[in-house]
Parts: sequence; structure tokens; C-alpha cells
Amino acid sequence: MMISNQSYCFSGIATLYSFFFLVSLFLHTLASPMLHYCRHDQRDALLDFKHEFPVNESNSSPYLSSWNKTSDCCFWRGVTCDAKSGEVISLDLSFSPFNNSLNPNSGLFKLHHLRNLTLANCYLYGEIPSSLGNLSHLTHLDLSENYLVGEVMALVGNLTQLRYLSLSSNKFSGNIPVSFANLTKLSYLDISENQFESTLPRDMSRFHNLEEFYVGGNSFSGSFPTSLFMNPSLTWVVLTRNQFKGPIEFSNTSSSSKLQGLYLSHNKFDGPIPKSISKFSNLEHLFLGSNSFTGSVPTFLSKLVNLEILDLSHNNLVGPIPRSNIVKLKSLDLSNNKLEGEIPGWLAGLSASMLSGNSFKSFAKSFEVSDLTQIILLDLSSNSFRGPLPSWICKLRSLDLLDLSNNSFNGSIPQCFKNIVVDLRTLNMQNNDFSGILLPEIFVNATRLIRVDVSGNKFEGKLPESLINSRYLEILNVRSNRFKDKFPSWLSSLPSLNVLIIRSNEFYGPLYDHPNVSIGFQSLKVIDISHNDLNGTLPPFYFSNWREMTTLSKDISTGMYMENPGFSGGYYLPSMEMVNKGVDTKFEQILKDFRAIDFSGNNFVGEIPKSIGLLKGLRLLNLSGNAFTSNIPQSLANLKNLEALDLSRNQLSGQIPPDLGSLSFLSTMNFSHNNLQGPIPKGTQFQRQNCSAFMDNPRLNGLEDICGETHVPDPTPQETEDLSEPEEQQVISWIAAAIAYAPGVFCGFVIGHIFFTQKHEWFMEMFRPSN
Repeated sequence: MMISNQSYCFSGIATLYSFFFLVSLFLHTLASPMLHYCRHDQRDALLDFKHEFPVNESNSSPYLSSWNKTSDCCFWRGVTCDAKSGEVISLDLSFSPFNNSLNPNSGLFKLHHLRNLTLANCYLYGEIPSSLGNLSHLTHLDLSENYLVGEVMALVGNLTQLRYLSLSSNKFSGNIPVSFANLTKLSYLDISENQFESTLPRDMSRFHNLEEFYVGGNSFSGSFPTSLFMNPSLTWVVLTRNQFKGPIEFSNTSSSSKLQGLYLSHNKFDGPIPKSISKFSNLEHLFLGSNSFTGSVPTFLSKLVNLEILDLSHNNLVGPIPRSNIVKLKSLDLSNNKLEGEIPGWLAGLSASMLSGNSFKSFAKSFEVSDLTQIILLDLSSNSFRGPLPSWICKLRSLDLLDLSNNSFNGSIPQCFKNIVVDLRTLNMQNNDFSGILLPEIFVNATRLIRVDVSGNKFEGKLPESLINSRYLEILNVRSNRFKDKFPSWLSSLPSLNVLIIRSNEFYGPLYDHPNVSIGFQSLKVIDISHNDLNGTLPPFYFSNWREMTTLSKDISTGMYMENPGFSGGYYLPSMEMVNKGVDTKFEQILKDFRAIDFSGNNFVGEIPKSIGLLKGLRLLNLSGNAFTSNIPQSLANLKNLEALDLSRNQLSGQIPPDLGSLSFLSTMNFSHNNLQGPIPKGTQFQRQNCSAFMDNPRLNGLEDICGETHVPDPTPQETEDLSEPEEQQVISWIAAAIAYAPGVFCGFVIGHIFFTQKHEWFMEMFRPSN
């Protein structure tokens, strides 16, 4: 009862106190000057700004739809006013789809009291008007993630009150002008991912308030900007992907620096890694990759006791990995150097180790007794490892990615291997000497797998049907093994399977179990089943349910969100560099646009299914080296995106469909060694083909226009030999080049390391500073 009375008493006192507080606040408000609301000139300026953009109110929602004269402009979305003067002091319209340029007479530039202007991700383009200089009170300016161009820095240099400036991910260009030195109050600067060039100002020490500095992804050159590091407030510096060169040194910098992140990768720095870098005792992230640093991995890096990520990849470092006592280190990238020797035991305590492209041969014995459950990413690819897998491999219970490719591992896969695939997303074992049978139950618990590559080994027997449990599987590559089994039609039930490569094995029989049931493969984008012993006919409806190939995907990205225990998550983009008609592309673009089928080198008979014409997104089609008969289906003319077609070495008859001449992208084709007759289509693409693309079709007409002779000679012994060369040298061996991970060339494509390059990108993204 006492407790109850005390509670009641306390509640009553609190209520009384609240009443007197509200009365006091009301009386104080009456005694204070009356609060002002949005001034009419401010409202009119905002409305003028709104009317400059040709968008419907529904398109500009949720911001500009609230901008109307019936309400106070200080309560409009994205608008903040000064409580006393009623002047607009902040305008944040991020992600509004303006789709236009800024007007020099814009109402925006009449808001002279603006302190914050944020127009990020607004689809703005064109140059920034000089009228921006009217906003002399700006302390925060964010124009990032647009399509803006021009030399903006001279204009921005007059906004001397700026503390925060972000112009990243546009197309701004030019040099950094002298007026930039006026921005001494800046604490945050991000001009990354633009086209700025020349050098940075020689004296950067005057920016004594600068904390975060991002200039990556430009064309800055010159020597290392040492003076920048004299600013004691610096916490993050990103100079990646520029043209800085020469040795680096920090001898004149403040030893009390607060620097936490230093990103110098993808430049032209050379010489040894400077010992003076060890003075940054608060450093957490150090990225020196993709330069020309020489010497060994320095032992003085152990002085960086707070270091969590160290990237020394793609340099010219030599020798063994030294001892280290960096207890906080989580991620180490030493890939693509000239390192050798054994993998030291202290790496067993890391979460991610990228060691590919070196000459490592063995592991320290301490791996056998170490706790390896914290390892999430382990890349041992392209080294000199030999023999069976080490016994400790089965202790890796938390793996997200395991890459053992391009070594000389041999023997069979141990049964305990099934225990490490529980959390595994990516498994790459290609190009080793593994043999034996992949145990049927090996993938029973592999419910998170996204990519599996065991190509280029000597595995035999059946493909493990336990893969059916991997419902998220996108890519399966078992090329060039000794698998001997019926065609794994059960894979068609995997809802996410994009790429299926079973090339050069011993799969046999028809592609389907029931002649009246079409194969699903609704998500399939690339399939290569070539050079097996598959046979039978393909019914007319065979391709009718291959929905992903019927159109080009509108997906923005194929990155997978990684949810790793103990981390905040990040993106892993299995990317590659590809040159497609001179345009650099990445692997996600391939999965977005690329559609390909290779059924060559089998024993299929009967007609080519007419349903092939439904696959309108198809770009590459190879049905060569089979026993297809009858006519070439007219429906092939529906494949408007087709770039390469190989129907050679079959028993096809009739004419080449004239409508194929209208396929404007069809640049490579082969109809040789069939029973075709009639005229060759008159399309420009046909006339550009080599004579060999039509040979051994005695009743074809019009070869003189292509071969330049009145008759077509029989193939010479050399030509006959060329046409029977191994699969890697055939005219359309595109899938081997695109999927085999070794660089290849086909139809203007230069493709290499397609799935597993930059495999640690997601891990690095976890720790990069947000900007």
C-alpha cells in the first residue's frame, strides 16, 4: 500500500509540474516577439523555382506537390525557415526528378539567405549558373549524383562560408582555381567521380578545419599532396583512381593526426611504402593497392594498432608475409604481388584474406590448431598450392566466399566439406586437379549458394542433386570435367538460375524426361551444354517457358546484398572488365543484357524448335555440330538483338530465310556444311561474311558476290583441317571465352575473369566512409 500511495503522490506532483510548465511556456511566448512565417517574396521565389521544371506534380512527389499558395511555405516539404525572420534558410529536394537544367534567373537564386542547398539525385544536367554566387550565406551545398557539367570550382570558390561541399558523381571538369583557397572553413569536401584534372593546390595546409577529403575518380596528377596532411583535423582522405605519381612521404605532417582512413589505390605511386605512415596511430583503413610500390611488406605496419583493413594488392611487393601483431585487423588484401613462401598462422585470425596472384605454396602448421570460425572470405586463387586440401579446410564454418581456383590442388573433396557450405555464397574451385565424385549430399545444407564453379577439374559421376536445395543459385559452371549423367533437367526448377555451363563433359540422353512437358529455366540467361553426348529431338514448344530470354532485363544491378555475421553488410559485385565495342562494362551489365545459347557439338536431331523465335533478347546462338534437319525456322528473324549465329555442320535444307538479312546486329554467322539451297540473303551483314561461312552447301546461290569468284572452290585440305579444330578454336566459341575465366575474344568482346575478380569489393564497402 505504501508503494501504491507513493506512486500516486509522485504521479500527482508530475501532473502539477507539467501544468505549471505549460502555463510558464505560454506566458513566455506572449512576452516574446511574435514568430514570423514564410515571407511572400520567399514563397514567390519558391513557386518560380517549381514552375521551371516540366514535371507533373505526381512525378515530383512527395516534395513539390505540397508547394501551393494555400499553405505556409515554411511547412512545404524540403523547406526550412528561420523562426524569427521567416526567410528560407534550407532547401533539401534530394531525389526529386527534375530532369532539367538550372535557369540563370531561377527563383532559387533569389533565396539569398539559404544556408543549406541540397539537390542530390535530382537528374539535373547542364552547367551551374553563375547566379549560384548570390547565395553567399551557404554553409552546406550538395549537388551530388546528377549530370552536371562545366568548370564549377571557380564559382564555388566564392562561397566562403561553406563548411560542407559535395559535387560528387557528376561530369564537372577543369582545374582547381586559386579562389578555391578561400574555402578555409570547409570541414567536408567531396568532388569525387568527376572529370577534374591538373594538380591539387600546392598549399593545402590552410584548410585547417578539413576533416573529410574525397577527390577519387578524377584525373588529378602530380606528386603526392603532402601539405594536405598537415591539417590536424583530417579523418578521411580518398585520392583513389587518379594519376598521382612518385614516392609518398609524410615527414612534415602532424604526428597527432586523427586520420582514420587513407585511400591511395589506383594511382601511379612508386618506391617503398614510407615508414612515416606508421605515425598515423589512429588509422583504421589503409588502401595502397594498384600502384607500383616495391620492396617487401613492411614490418613497421604493425605499429598501426587500430588498423582494421589493409590493402596492398596489385603492386610489386616481394618476399614472404612478415609477422604481425595488429590485433584489430579484419581484412588483408595482398593479391597480385610477387609474394612467396608459406601463409603465416596469424592470418587465421582475420575475417577476410585475399592472397591471389602470388606464389604461395604452403600454410603454417598453426592453422591446424587455430580457431577458423571467424573467417568469412578466403581467396587463395592463382598461387602454387599443391596436393590435397588441408585438413583444416573443414573448420571454416562461417565462410561466405571460398576461392581455390587456378592452383594444383588434387585428390577428392572430403566428406566434411559439406559442413563449410552452410553459409557459403560463392565457391570457386576451377582449374585445379580435383578428381573423384562430388558426394551426393555435399550441398544438402548449401541453402545460400549463389555461385558455384568447379570447372576445369576431373570430377566424375553424377552432378550432386543436393544442389536443388540451393534456391538462390544464379551461376553453375561445371565445364571440362568428367561428369557422366543424364541431362540435369531438375536444375530447371531453381528459380534464380541465370547461367548454366556444363560444356565438355559426358552428359547424355535427351534434354527432357517427358515429351509433352516443356523445360522451365524461367530465369536462364546463358546456357552452354555444348560438347557432350546429348541427343534426341527438341519439340516445337521447347523454349516457350524461357521467360528471361524473351526480353532484355530492366534490372539496375545484379549485386547481392551480403548479410555477414558481425558486420553491417555491403555489396559483393562479381565484376569484370569487358570491352564491348569500345565501351568498358562490368559483369552485372552482362547479366543485365547478355542472352546466349550454345547447344553445339552434340547429337540433336529433328527440326530446330520454332519457339526459338520467342527468345527476343537472345544475342548469341550456336547450334552447330549436331544433326538438325529440315528448314531453318523463319522465327529466327524475330531475334532482333542477335549478334552471332552458328548453324554449321548440321543437315539443314531449304533456303536461308531472307528476313535474316534484316537483323542489323547480326555480324557473325556460319551456315557451312549443310544442305542449304537458293539465294543468300542480300542484307549487308551477309555480304560482309567470309566465304567459309557458306561452304559445303553446293546448291546455294550468290556465293560469287561474297567469294569474289564465279564459282566456289572445294575447301582445301588446310581449310578442312581448320573446320575440325578443337572447340576452343572454332569460329563461334564464345561461351568458352566468356565463361572459362581465361581472357577470350569473340565478336568485339574481350572478356576475362568473369565472375570472381574484385571478389572482395563487398567487404571493402562495409568499411568505406559514407559521403
